[in-house]
Amino acid sequence: MDDFQGRVAFVTGAASGIGLGIATVLARAGARVALADKRGEKVAAAAAALRNQGATTLAVELDVTDRAAWSAAADRVERELGNVSLLCSNAGVNFVGAAHEATWEDWDFALGVNLGGAINAVHTLVPRMVAAETAIRQAGGKGGSANTSSRTGGHVVITSSVSGLFTGGGAGVYTTSKYALVGLAECLRGDLRPHGIGVSVLCPGPVKSELFESTEQVRPANLAATGSVAIVPAGVVRERTPIFVTAPDGEDVGRQVLEGIRRNDLYILTHAEFAPVLEARAAALKRSLPAGAVDPARIEASTRLLDTSVYDNTRR
Repeated sequence: MDDFQGRVAFVTGAASGIGLGIATVLARAGARVALADKRGEKVAAAAAALRNQGATTLAVELDVTDRAAWSAAADRVERELGNVSLLCSNAGVNFVGAAHEATWEDWDFALGVNLGGAINAVHTLVPRMVAAETAIRQAGGKGGSANTSSRTGGHVVITSSVSGLFTGGGAGVYTTSKYALVGLAECLRGDLRPHGIGVSVLCPGPVKSELFESTEQVRPANLAATGSVAIVPAGVVRERTPIFVTAPDGEDVGRQVLEGIRRNDLYILTHAEFAPVLEARAAALKRSLPAGAVDPARIEASTRLLDTSVYDNTRR
């Protein structure tokens, strides 16, 4: 996808951080952006600020774990902005602590938002995107109106994390959800290729954002019991730590997402310094393979499992 002018984008977790950065960059590229977030007042302010810069935006108060609310939000966005052709499932929460010390509430909260929110986004909006693509293609790509793009080609971005690619312990609940999102995105890419819809998985490293603060703000009272620990020691200001000070901000990531969509990248990574860890993990996987020749009949029987096309198609 090269032309974002007039495209309708739906971005979750858009009140701050990476989500707001993606929404801002897409709006500047000419997209009509629905900013969704559970924090209603904050996302309304974010959408208004972009409108003041000349963008077309819509603020949507949305709890991504609420399936009924998803349907209502999708209907509203289609009614007020048009058919969605860009879905950025970005809403997420984060806390740290050993996996074996996590509470049931920790698991339900993180999996419900991080994984369940993305599943709800895909289940609600992707069939609508496929239907719109099909209709446009059947019409020969002609027609359309100010609120309905007549151009083919949509895109889905699912925000995972570098913690969805490798880990070293200390954030097992978060990591579990983020690994699942990588698998979801990779599979969805294969599913949507015949429909002309691209899929990318965003795996950012540390970013200047309010993620840990917003996690506390949106955590429901019935899931408050936690085994998590403080991200920084008492008396330390997180915004002054070296990892925060040196991190990119949401708009930096948003620009990388824009370019990743343009290239139809499978993976959008933000931190080159993680290359040695990725290489070490890949090497560990290869070393674990059993030695010796494989029966050709078994290879033939596993043709579908041995399909590398999802990975070959990335343009990085």
